[in-house]
Amino acid sequence: MKQQTLAGFAKYSKTTRRAKFLTDMDRVVPWAELVAVVEPHYPKVSPEGGRPPVPLERMLRIYFLQLWFNLSDPAVEEALYDSVAMREFVGIDLGSEAAQDETTVCKFRHLLERNKLGKQWYFGMRAPVGVDSKTKLIHTILASAANIPDTMALPHLLHGREMRVYGDQRYQGQTDVIREVAPNARDFTNRKYRFPSGRVDEIVKAKNRTKSKVRAKVEHVIGVIKRVFGFQKTRYRGLAKNLHRLEVMAALTNVFMQWRRLLAR
Repeated sequence: MKQQTLAGFAKYSKTTRRAKFLTDMDRVVPWAELVAVVEPHYPKVSPEGGRPPVPLERMLRIYFLQLWFNLSDPAVEEALYDSVAMREFVGIDLGSEAAQDETTVCKFRHLLERNKLGKQWYFGMRAPVGVDSKTKLIHTILASAANIPDTMALPHLLHGREMRVYGDQRYQGQTDVIREVAPNARDFTNRKYRFPSGRVDEIVKAKNRTKSKVRAKVEHVIGVIKRVFGFQKTRYRGLAKNLHRLEVMAALTNVFMQWRRLLAR
């Protein structure tokens, strides 16, 4: 077997896409503000002494790695040992300390979820999303059991300042609901154009196609969540736990969508 060169003295290297992504996220994520939000709930050193807690920002970085790369608690622990880029992002030097283990990671996630835990278990879930059609930023994300119709989510997806509301055919027929929540908004949801008799209303079909051009832009965020971050199915038992993951994922998706703009500042 050929003797391996020590990693720190490697002659050749390449900046991988993962390393570039993490370097950029290190720059654009508002770490100080996020730490300030979580810090009041984070364990403190006991007056009686004892081992100090892991730095809060480090735990946030590990948690974000889980979301960006769709890693379970055990998987993120292993990834920290396997990936130099991830260790540099988190701030771990294996020459002087071990990576945080899966139990520590799990406890931190539970701390973030603690005030939102649900008592029921759900193995199927819907995640309706409200997105600004101009900025492509998520302003609202919900989670419901799979047997809850999407139509019930509409009033909760509106913030009230909309001028136009787009949606697929599942949301049609709710003009009064839209006006109640967003008085200045016009209903641009798609309409039914195919009927049981086989008749196709070509005029309505053409209008739907025009509306869908806007909806397609909005659905880019769904592509980021599913394809880039790999969130295609629920990971946890409990609606509240999965909603918590969705909410953090939505915030990270917004950062991703504005990635280059933020770097240009």
